[in-house]
Amino acid sequence: MKKSLTPSLLLDEQLCFALYAASRRMTAAYRPLLDALDLTYPQYIVMLVLWEQDGVTVRELGERLQLDSGTLTPLLKRLEQAGLLGRHRRLSDEREVEITLTDAGHTLRERAEDVPRCLAEKLCMSADSFTRLRDQLKTLATQLAASTDQESK
Repeated sequence: MKKSLTPSLLLDEQLCFALYAASRRMTAAYRPLLDALDLTYPQYIVMLVLWEQDGVTVRELGERLQLDSGTLTPLLKRLEQAGLLGRHRRLSDEREVEITLTDAGHTLRERAEDVPRCLAEKLCMSADSFTRLRDQLKTLATQLAASTDQESK
């Protein structure tokens, strides 16, 4: 005899699964927009940081994107091979590797300007709804980070 699950154990009731499914679909929604730029989603978020602040270290970039160097290094190598950025040791501290955009990397920013607007149109969300959802997810991420930090102490 099969025992019925309590509602709290149903897949469709899980916040984690809703976030997982939404994240996968969001990345898929970005794919055609980023294919036109010849970027993957992880490469795109690296470029977003560099368009915002050129000349960051690998460590700073990893902290900003919440990625470890093992994940970040291959991304940076591919972007460097594509001619979008350069990596070099800082003169002030040779232990730090600084990432800077090339001319092609700066030019790509102009082509990427419409990505957020196109995505918002694809999602059929108002600007207010989009902003509210983004802010709720940022709050959730902050709360989860604080919770994880508490547990590790």
